[in-house]
Amino acid sequence: MSKLEEKQISSEYVYCGKVIKVRVDQARIPNGNVTLREVVEHPGGVAIALEDEEGKFFLVTQWRYAQEKEVLEFPAGKREPGEDPLTTAKREIAEETGYTAKDFVNLGEMIPTGAYDSEVIHMYYAKTDSYVGEHFDDDENLVPERMTLAEIVKKIMDREITDGKTMVMALKIQEMKRNG
Repeated sequence: MSKLEEKQISSEYVYCGKVIKVRVDQARIPNGNVTLREVVEHPGGVAIALEDEEGKFFLVTQWRYAQEKEVLEFPAGKREPGEDPLTTAKREIAEETGYTAKDFVNLGEMIPTGAYDSEVIHMYYAKTDSYVGEHFDDDENLVPERMTLAEIVKKIMDREITDGKTMVMALKIQEMKRNG
């Protein structure tokens, strides 16, 4: 048991939606005090850096409603309850780029907002396989584009790409390629 672990005393759901649930917990912290913790429960997701035979990566621009702006990012999607992350990655990459993928490399997990959100994003790198045609979900409006890793890193450094998972994945892929 961690010296920092907090113990849940009670829990109450205050919102249950299509994608998230929100609960308010009472928790006992290590010094014995009781405090409130607000938790957003999210089923988690995946993000995929898909590289084509020209060495270009697929990205999508989409309107992110909560941010009130267009965001350029690697393709990503929400896991279905109990779904294996690699299965989600294969489905999402075909939906958003029109390509199936091969040679998947697991880049690890990312916790985007650990203070109050349970979401974990599973990150993958893959190569294009065959074109099957994109088919966006009914609530998606995406503009796909391709660029080199150097162009992606430049956009990150120029503050044009602000999406956290895309920044982390670009760094990981850059180091992976640098180290062979």
